[in-house]
Amino acid sequence: MFFPCLLCIPWMKKVSTDRRAPASENRTMSKQTRFTRRDFLRTSTAAAAAASAPFILPSHIWAADVKPNDRLSIGCIGMGTQMRGLMGGFLGKKETQVVAVCDVDTTRREAAKKTAEDHYAKQTGANYKGCAAYNDFREIINRKDIDAVVIATPDHWHAYIAIAAVNSGKDVYCEKPLTESIHEAKSLVAAVRKNNRVFQVGSMQRSSREFRVACELVQNGVIGDIKTIEVSVGGPGRPCDLPTEEMEPGLDWDMWLGPSAKRGYHSKLSPRGVHKHFPGWRDYREFGGGMVTDWGAHHFDIAQWGMGMDASGPVEIIPVENPKANHGVRYKYANGTEVIHKNGPGVVFFGSKGKVMVNRGKFELTMGEQKMESHAEAEKQYLADAKIKLYKSSDHKTDWLDAIKKRSKPICDVEVGARSVIVCHLVNLAYYHQAHMKWDPSKNVFVEGGKAEWLDVPHRGDWKV
Repeated sequence: MFFPCLLCIPWMKKVSTDRRAPASENRTMSKQTRFTRRDFLRTSTAAAAAASAPFILPSHIWAADVKPNDRLSIGCIGMGTQMRGLMGGFLGKKETQVVAVCDVDTTRREAAKKTAEDHYAKQTGANYKGCAAYNDFREIINRKDIDAVVIATPDHWHAYIAIAAVNSGKDVYCEKPLTESIHEAKSLVAAVRKNNRVFQVGSMQRSSREFRVACELVQNGVIGDIKTIEVSVGGPGRPCDLPTEEMEPGLDWDMWLGPSAKRGYHSKLSPRGVHKHFPGWRDYREFGGGMVTDWGAHHFDIAQWGMGMDASGPVEIIPVENPKANHGVRYKYANGTEVIHKNGPGVVFFGSKGKVMVNRGKFELTMGEQKMESHAEAEKQYLADAKIKLYKSSDHKTDWLDAIKKRSKPICDVEVGARSVIVCHLVNLAYYHQAHMKWDPSKNVFVEGGKAEWLDVPHRGDWKV
């Protein structure tokens, strides 16, 4: 069964994504809007629920305030290195139960199933066989008893699976970069809004204190007017030129390719079995966008956050003259601030009064001759009475679960992730075509210098978005 796709749907009417609202506004709800798994199951017929209901763990192993029917049933799709960390986090939460896993590699999905069942068996002190394993993600999407899905497939699958999930009434946690094209990003936002789903994008730096503090310093004018931002990530994607290798049995290669064009198997794209590294598919334009999208979905995202541009984007993208260059593209916002794609130490905001550099586990605020390397001290000294307070999250997964309970937007809502990945795609387009482009972020269309066909990538067969 295929789910309806959203072809050529315009960007939805702008919905406020300002996360600076008082906490009380975002963290309260009426009894009428309170969500429980029981409410979700009520929408299914009794027969369907009985046919597919997961094995519910005994209540004595859970926290007293989490009733069995209030736990969220989760399905995990794409059981690679990234998902092992994500699923481990949800296995450790008493308000969730992982009831299904999916991967096109037999070894990976069976290993994931065993991990989940061993975890629950240890908790119950008894044999546990309540986690299903599927080759086809639609088996998870079609299950009425599954409330939410976590998606950590290669990028070329994100949009199709996520749209199918929200169309089926499921809330979604989807890894970054959110989509493989601008059209996919627009279509996914439209689907999420239409179905009123809670959607968290895995740009989890927003749930790290050093990044929030850096962006609050910028938004509160502590370092003055921002003229330049340097974002350091690797280069753009490149065409896939890998030769065909012989593949051992156990991998559904055609399903792995999915929306992308037919090509021969290569182990760099999908290493067989359980491995501990991040595969090289992300280097190639057919499956990802190089480090511009892979790491750009983190660092360009922080530039957007610091600029207060979560509901907007740049208006001009300027290429480099050297067609072989993999750094140097610039883009500008309507207020004149310029962002430069460089090779350096993370994200650096340059202001008229100082600068702030932030990276994972690294922070440096420079004000004149003074340098401060503690984001905690910077927050205490400069932000104690700040007028602008950004959305505060200390754990990306917990934030998503809290948002599901409240039916509110999480810290990296779908439109936030879409806006950030659109920036990444515009940067890549400047490298791919050496084009100087003018962009309208309110409509997400080219004003000049770009072509409509650049907004999307090819989709094979019925896997169209």
